[in-house]
Amino acid sequence: MKFPAMPFTVTDWSKVPPTEHPGDTGHALWRTVSVGDLRVRLVEYSPGYTADHWCDRGHVVCVLEGELHTELRDGRHFVLTPGNSYQVSDFGDAAHRSSTETGAKLFIVD
Repeated sequence: MKFPAMPFTVTDWSKVPPTEHPGDTGHALWRTVSVGDLRVRLVEYSPGYTADHWCDRGHVVCVLEGELHTELRDGRHFVLTPGNSYQVSDFGDAAHRSSTETGAKLFIVD
């Protein structure tokens, strides 16, 4: 990930309209700010959410609320709680996917 040229920017996330993305179960609400190839998101997963795909994209993911389960295609499993984050590059490890039983709020840069 490389940050494109941009000025200092403050984001009021309450003014960024959400888009709904269905999972295999549940849904995700994304509030997204994009600059070039950079995407910054505030994401809320509903209780019972499971992603509908395995992902190879690089991310920096920080859990703000709830509990996030991240499964890697090779069988590893991680549970992240508020204050935890993970970082992975594009194709940097086994593909991953997210789920949550309780719901989660995340800050994601990719």
